[in-house]
Amino acid sequence: MASLLGASGPDRAAPDKLPGTGDDEPMTENETSSLPENAYLPLKPGESYQPIIPAAAKEPELTLRAVVWGVLLCVIFSVASAYSGLKVGQGMEAAIPISILAIGLARVYKRRTSLLENVIITGIGAASGSVVAGAIFTIPALYTLHLDPHPVQTIFICLAGGCLGVLFLIPLRRYFAREMHGQLPFPEATAITEVLVTGEKGGSQARLLLQATAIAAVYDFFASTFQVWKEHLDFQFVPVIRSLAERGRMVFKFDAISFIMGLGYVMGLRSSMIFCAGSILTSFVLVPLIWYFGSHFDINATVYPATIPIAQMTAAEIIRNYVRFIGVGAIATAGIIGILKSLRVVAGSFGIALRTFRHGEAAAPERTDRDISIISILLGVVVSSLAVAIFFGRLQVSWTVLALGLALTLLFSFFFTSVAANAIATTANNPASGMTMLTIIISCVVLLNFGLSGDTGMFFVMAIAGMVCTALCVSGQFITDLKAGYWLGSTPAAQEKVKFIGVIAAAITAGLTIILLAHVYQFGEAAPGDARQILAAPQASIMKALVVGFMSHQQVAYMLFGIGAIITLVLEMLGKSSMVFALGIYLPLDLTSPVLAGGILSHLINKRSEKTGGEKGTRIRERGVILASGLMAGGALGGVFGASLHLFPWYRENLITTPFYGNDPVSQSVSVLLFAGLCFYVWFYSVKKEKV
Repeated sequence: MASLLGASGPDRAAPDKLPGTGDDEPMTENETSSLPENAYLPLKPGESYQPIIPAAAKEPELTLRAVVWGVLLCVIFSVASAYSGLKVGQGMEAAIPISILAIGLARVYKRRTSLLENVIITGIGAASGSVVAGAIFTIPALYTLHLDPHPVQTIFICLAGGCLGVLFLIPLRRYFAREMHGQLPFPEATAITEVLVTGEKGGSQARLLLQATAIAAVYDFFASTFQVWKEHLDFQFVPVIRSLAERGRMVFKFDAISFIMGLGYVMGLRSSMIFCAGSILTSFVLVPLIWYFGSHFDINATVYPATIPIAQMTAAEIIRNYVRFIGVGAIATAGIIGILKSLRVVAGSFGIALRTFRHGEAAAPERTDRDISIISILLGVVVSSLAVAIFFGRLQVSWTVLALGLALTLLFSFFFTSVAANAIATTANNPASGMTMLTIIISCVVLLNFGLSGDTGMFFVMAIAGMVCTALCVSGQFITDLKAGYWLGSTPAAQEKVKFIGVIAAAITAGLTIILLAHVYQFGEAAPGDARQILAAPQASIMKALVVGFMSHQQVAYMLFGIGAIITLVLEMLGKSSMVFALGIYLPLDLTSPVLAGGILSHLINKRSEKTGGEKGTRIRERGVILASGLMAGGALGGVFGASLHLFPWYRENLITTPFYGNDPVSQSVSVLLFAGLCFYVWFYSVKKEKV
C-alpha cells in the first residue's frame, strides 16, 4: 500500500492518525528497550531512524536456540491453523501469539534470550499461518474435484509458492520498511513490536500489556467459541433495520470482538474511515442498486455469474455473486498502480544490491540494512523456476502450456507480492482469496486458448493458483516481520534466511495435515454414499466452482471487473488511497465497522493526549497503543485456543450456552454493552493518572 499512499497517506504526526508508541520519553527501567520518538513518525529532512539495537551492536540473533523454538512453534501452529481454516474458513494469525510465547521462553534459559532472537523465533513461527492460508484456499479443491494429488505434489505447491513469496519480497524490503518510514500504519508489525519491546521493559507497561492481553483473550475466546453472547451483530430485531434489510437489502453487520477493534486503533482514524467506506459503498449502494434493478426482472431470470434470480437473493448472495468481482477488479487495478509507482525504488534496491555484489564488502550497507546477496536471490528464483517447470512437465502438457504456466506463476507471484505487502502494511488484511480468484480466471482464459481442459486443465490451473496464493500470503506476512525487525534493529539478511526454514517446516506440516484430514473428512459438500464428516473449506469451494465453470467454457464477468477498475482509477484521480478503499469493497462490513470503531477511539484518545500535552500527554498516547496491541495479541491468543478445541471430538458450540443466547434482542444488546465496556476500558486506562 506504500506506493499508493504517498503524501496523502496516514500522517503519524497528526493527532487523528496512528499515534506513536509513547516511547517518545526515555524509559528509566531499561533505556535500551525504548523505541525512539520517531519510530512511528515520518522523518524530517536529514533525519534518520536509529533502532533499539544499533547497527554496530553485537547481540545473539541467528542462534540454534532461536531456530529450534521457531520451527517447533511453526509446526504446532501449522497443524492447528490448517484444521481451523478448513473447518470454519478462518486460520490463525500466529505472529502475535508466538511473539508472546517467545518472551516467555526467554526466561527459561540461564542466558535470557535476546530481543533479536525473539524476532527470529517469531519470524520462523509466523510462516505457519501464511503458508497454511495459501494451502487451504486451493489444495482442498483438488480433493473435491477427485484429482487426488500425490503427497509430494501437495507439499511442493506450498513450498514453491512460499519460496517465491520470500524471494520476490526481498527487493521490496527497503522500500516498504525503510523508504516509507512513518507513512504506513503496519498494524500487525506495530503490535508485534510493542509486545517484544514491552516484554523487554517489564514494569508497569508490561503489566498493562499483559492485562489487556488477558482481557482480550478471555473476551474473544468466549465470544467466538461458545454460545455465550453474539459475536456477529445485525440488529435485525429492530423493525426499521429489519425492514431495510428485507425491502432494500441494506444490511448492517458488526463483528464485536476485541482483536478487530485493536486493529482499528492501530490503523488510526483516517485509514479506518477509508477502509470502512469501501464496505459502506458495497452494503448501502452497490448491493441495494443491484437488487433494485434485479428485483424488477422476471422472477425466474438469472444474470451471470449467479445461478439464481437476483430477486430471490439475500444481501450476502448478491455480494458473493456480483460485488466480490467488483472488489477483485478494484484491488487488482490498485495493485497495478502500486507496482508502477514503486518501480523506481524497486529498481534502486536492485541497483544497491548489484553495487554491493560488484564492489564486495567495501560497499556493503550497515548491518540493519543488509539483505542476502542479489546473486542468491537470482539463483533462488532460477532454481524455483526450474523446479516448477519440472512439476508442470510431469503433468504431461505441451511445451507451450508448460511455458505459459511457468510464466503465469512467476508473473502473478511477483505482482501480488507487492499487492499483499501494500495491503498488510496498511490494513493488516491480505486480499488472498480475491487475488487467487483473479489468478484462476486469467489462467483459465489464457490456457483454454491453448487446448488445456478437463481434469489435467483443472489440476494445472489449481496448482498455479496454489503457488500464487501461498506466495502472496507469505510475502504479506513477511513484510510484517521485516518492518518489526527494522524498528528493533534486526539484520534483514538473517530474517530472510530463516524465513526459508519456516516456509519449509510449514509447507511439510501443512501438506501432511491436509492429506491426513482428506482421509478422515470430506471437503466442501457431502458426496453421495460417503459417511465421513464434512470440513467446509469455504475458500477452496469457491476456487473449485470457478475452475469448473471456466473449464466448462462459461463466460467471464468482465464488466464487473471493469467497474472495480474504474472505481480505483477515480480514487487515484482524486488522490485518495485506492488500495485501502478497494479492500473495503471486497471485505464484509462486519469486519470493517469494528475497525472504524477502533479508529474513532484512537482519535479521541489522541485528542486527549494533545490537549493534555507534555510528558503526561505522551504517556496517554503510549498507553493507548500498548492497550490496543494487547487487544490484538489477546484476541489472537483467544482465537488460537478456541480454534484448537475443534481438534477434540467432544467440542461443540453449545457446550456453554447462556439462557439469553437465542434471544437476539437480549443477546445482541449484551454484546453491544460488552464491546462498549471494552472501549471504555481502553479509554480509562489510557487517560488514567499514573501513581507517582
